Amino acid sequence: MIPLPTGHIAVIGSINVDFVCRVHRFPHAGETMHVRSATTGLGGKGANQAVALARLGSVVELAGQMGDDPLAQVARTAMTDAGVGLRFVHTETGGETGRAFITVNDAGENQILVHGGANMTLRPDDVPALARVFDGARVVMMQMEIPPDIVVRLCDQARTQDMTIIVDPAPVPPDGLPDALFTLATILTPNETETQALTGILPTDATTARAAAAILHRRGVECAIIKMGARGVFHSRRDGTDGFVPPFAVTAVDSVAAGDCFGAGLARMLACGAPMEQAVRYAAACGALATTRPGAADAAPTAEEVEALLDRQGPRP
Repeated sequence: MIPLPTGHIAVIGSINVDFVCRVHRFPHAGETMHVRSATTGLGGKGANQAVALARLGSVVELAGQMGDDPLAQVARTAMTDAGVGLRFVHTETGGETGRAFITVNDAGENQILVHGGANMTLRPDDVPALARVFDGARVVMMQMEIPPDIVVRLCDQARTQDMTIIVDPAPVPPDGLPDALFTLATILTPNETETQALTGILPTDATTARAAAAILHRRGVECAIIKMGARGVFHSRRDGTDGFVPPFAVTAVDSVAAGDCFGAGLARMLACGAPMEQAVRYAAACGALATTRPGAADAAPTAEEVEALLDRQGPRP
């Protein structure tokens, strides 16, 4: 059994309610079609990561913002039931809770439209209250579903408190990732399309991922972890050390929250003091398991499930 970290893991990010439609194939432009099923559940990259950490047995505190509409209670209940600490989740009076509209096809691929709502109305004067989540934490996770300038300010604050800062650059802002994040983040975890947006290289194997990571390092990234889905994970440090974790053999049905579960597994292991190779392999198992079931936050695996997969398909960290 992998030991639990002392203190909590901090997550700052988006909180959404997801509306998910399952279809045999994606519709063409202008086409109306029936869906096979429709569900509603908790989502948003911040909430997804926080729930995934709680499922793995970590103590997690989430910081973010919701509206005061009926969807806020849906999200709050789901997070409370999952064991996520919500002391630093604030309510915007008159605001709308974020929502996402997700279509998933039979291949497990997804298309997502996001209305940020209260997630995107965070202001610089909200940063001190959000940053209180850092107290007592060694690791913090952030993403790009809140305003980029707020992420930069929070990373800058986390740096002063000597924390490991994991930034998932999803979604990459239309104007690109703020330059400061390349140097402020301890670890940057883009997937294939995000890596291409940041470097111009679409990684498809260790060779192309290494070339993309070199560009990220030149921009200031200390550690780059490039997630390539069914092609595996490449990790690289600026000092020249790197490694490749091959994919796990699973049957994917829905990839919506795979990256968030990957990040949670990575954070948990690093908070426990695990070396990078072990942390990335554990994270990859978390992400792989998340693709085997539908939903966003609901897809997060337990620590026992992750350890069972590691036992079946290789040595356990």
